[in-house]
Amino acid sequence: MRPASTPRLPVTARVFVQRFSSTPRGARLARHLALHRLDAWGLPYGSAVSDTAALLLAELAANAVTHGRVPGRDIEVLLRLDAYTLRIDVSDSRGECRPTGPETAAAATPEAEHGRGLLLVDALADRWGVVDRVPVGKTVRAELDLR
Repeated sequence: MRPASTPRLPVTARVFVQRFSSTPRGARLARHLALHRLDAWGLPYGSAVSDTAALLLAELAANAVTHGRVPGRDIEVLLRLDAYTLRIDVSDSRGECRPTGPETAAAATPEAEHGRGLLLVDALADRWGVVDRVPVGKTVRAELDLR
């Protein structure tokens, strides 16, 4: 007789990748298209996951076009959804201008002129960090656990 097993969710991953102009308009379009894609994948507009993803993507894209902008180079947004996690990657071409990770957010003070947006990312994401982008640049990644 086989022991009873716990039910498992399928691990099919859905992926969306798109490049956007490295401008405030590009960042705004990235957020709108990402939310549209999440809705098509079954995470409806206005749901807790969709709203949190919108805030994370807005902050990461705004940072990319503000601090990671290289004239003539785009930013790239990648969404990866599986049964357990939503991953949001925002990449830009400036690898030398990067937050070091969650410890950067902890160092931001209310009086600081920069860095408070990462406090938002730190508060909303289950995990986040910065990785090198090949061949050039960086990717800031935030992950949400789907409960």
